[in-house]
Amino acid sequence: MATEAISANHTMQLRHIHYLLAVAEHGNFTRAAEALHVSQPTLSQQIIQLEESLGVALLDRSGRTVKVTDAGSVYIEHARKALRELASGRRAILDVQDLKRGELRLATTPTFTAYLVGPLLAAFHARYPDITVRLQEMSLDTIAAAVAADEVDLAIAFNVTRTADDIACEPLLVERLSVVAGIHHRFASPKRDITPQMLATEKLAVLSADFATRHHVDDYLRSQAIAPVIAMEANTISALIAVVSRSSLVTILPEAIGAQHPELCNISISPAPKSRTAALLYRHGAYQSAAAAAFTALCKNTWNSDGA
Repeated sequence: MATEAISANHTMQLRHIHYLLAVAEHGNFTRAAEALHVSQPTLSQQIIQLEESLGVALLDRSGRTVKVTDAGSVYIEHARKALRELASGRRAILDVQDLKRGELRLATTPTFTAYLVGPLLAAFHARYPDITVRLQEMSLDTIAAAVAADEVDLAIAFNVTRTADDIACEPLLVERLSVVAGIHHRFASPKRDITPQMLATEKLAVLSADFATRHHVDDYLRSQAIAPVIAMEANTISALIAVVSRSSLVTILPEAIGAQHPELCNISISPAPKSRTAALLYRHGAYQSAAAAAFTALCKNTWNSDGA
């Protein structure tokens, strides 16, 4: 009976927390109740019970919009951390060390999807076919936040110099950029090195500004006093490859992408753009599932064997 009472109280406390978070997010009891599929009186009563048990007001109901009090902000911060840890606990219970079941939540920047993550996940699935992989493409700005919030187990991104204290950033490989053109472009035959000034007379196809690679390319061209003629911007790498391979446009991409497409040719440029470091991001001290550990080992073994 005592165990049942503890379990019931635990469930009720979790419900209180979820209700509080919903009201804080929506700033309105009615919208929060609709999102939770409960009645507004029920929601209000649950929040009141939580406030009474803590002895403080968590919400300010005096205005048209419900606001979180100072005490509520502190409580919500800790409640969210507790929910993340509970979720980690549930994954730990379900985790099976022989990798006969489980889940891997992985985030990556779009550039890495194009030439690294795809082959890695294919190899991972071949080894561990019963592991479910949940892959998300994210911008570089949001990846560290997703790792910190325990929304993903691992992330592959460019080395983030300003990460939160609880984010580990482990270097994996060095990525080099190259001028990329179709195999029939005059730069490709005969294959020769080019200078940045030669790009000034070319029409470029580039990635859109939401790619970190685009900013890196812009910085390089600016450092070489080149004002490029941008003929096309693309928000996917596949579109960029399709156009460059069939036209006289040239682009700048990771040289590994050009190497993987027989219709493209990497052309060396001197001085070359600065290389970048790719890294594996994960939360310091967080539980690492067997699936995440296996994927981490696969990354290191694959890239180390490639000489990265």
